[in-house]
Amino acid sequence: MAVDVLVGTQWGDEGKGKLIDVLTRDVDMVVRFQGGNNAGHTVEIGDNKYVLHLIPSGIFRKGVDCIIGNGVVVDPIGLMGEMTALAEQGFDMSQIQLSSNAHLVFAYHKEFDAFSESRLAEGKKIGTTKRGIGPTYADKAYRSGIRAGELCDLESLEEMFRTQLAKYNEIFTAAGMDALDPDEKWLELEKAAKYLAPFVTDTVQSVNSAIKAGKKILCEGAQATLLDIDHGTYPFVTSSSTVSGGACSGAGIAPRNIGTVWGVMKAYCTRVGEGPFPTELNDAMGEMLRKDGGEYGATTGRPRRCGWLDTVAGAFACMINGVDKLAVTKLDVLDGLDEIKLCVAYEIDGKRHDLYPSNTKLLAKAKPVYETMPGWKCSTSNAKSLDDLPENARKYLARVSELVNAEIGVVSVGPRRDQTFEVK
Repeated sequence: MAVDVLVGTQWGDEGKGKLIDVLTRDVDMVVRFQGGNNAGHTVEIGDNKYVLHLIPSGIFRKGVDCIIGNGVVVDPIGLMGEMTALAEQGFDMSQIQLSSNAHLVFAYHKEFDAFSESRLAEGKKIGTTKRGIGPTYADKAYRSGIRAGELCDLESLEEMFRTQLAKYNEIFTAAGMDALDPDEKWLELEKAAKYLAPFVTDTVQSVNSAIKAGKKILCEGAQATLLDIDHGTYPFVTSSSTVSGGACSGAGIAPRNIGTVWGVMKAYCTRVGEGPFPTELNDAMGEMLRKDGGEYGATTGRPRRCGWLDTVAGAFACMINGVDKLAVTKLDVLDGLDEIKLCVAYEIDGKRHDLYPSNTKLLAKAKPVYETMPGWKCSTSNAKSLDDLPENARKYLARVSELVNAEIGVVSVGPRRDQTFEVK
């Protein structure tokens, strides 16, 4: 099959950007199929660190087409800033194609996002990044959104933008907020539109032409399975389909063309924002994982909640995505521990549950049932193969693979590109 898909199997921040970068060694095209610039994919190459928000991670490989698909919501000003910054560092922006059907994120979406979050009571807040992602997807569903194709027609774009902004300003003023200045916001948007217009194209045709030509394609997911709008911990989720099936609608690909599904899983768990997290550690161990793992959001800088690996949720994610190969990241963060815990079941209202509950309220009551494994107490950061890992690290990986019912294909033992190896 011509198209592989890579998705996160937890609550995001698993290291998808790095893995995509590693897996693009032999591909011709990388496609982002959902989400927006609320996601941050970090890639370290040598001494340089890059954080991508909308641009596919294939941008670091010469000659790889980078597609921002129709399922993505795009902040045009943010995308222009990201592209110009990378261009100044010598990367080739001609590799980028922006779907004419991708919906656009505007200033009024971001303002409404922050406004909506502020009105929620404590314990009900979603933990949104306030990047306008949810309101843009809502406009898309409500059929009042503006798509990237309009960037090529400034007259039409301005008329549609001003009309929508006026509607949102009515909401803002009614709530006692300041209205956004339409002239100021239009001038900002106009500049971005002129910059981005040459990159706008029918990416569905581009992707399917590449498939027909036998080219190798990798679809890059943002966020992760447990944040999926249908299958995640609703309502504490993102606003798009983050699972492997979302690549079909978000990029315009027929299901029969999907080949290998890669799932990325951190060797422990993290979560940003609100929502249930059964294995969360609010103690010194949780703080150690945060500190040693550098667990701060690439997009917001917020500290991530940390906990032991939840294989109940992991098994669900591998099932729903049809994961063929698992990429386990940040194994090195566990190097100094005497023992490591794995959540293998939940206790809910005094009863053991071996399967992941679809009811978020039940998950919020879940207490983890742990299995304890011995640590390896030595560095794994220079490992180049499975044989280089200490025995207990290999046993840990084998047990994770067994519990989530997926074969491990890649292991990452540090942030750099060269600290990742394939499992043969």
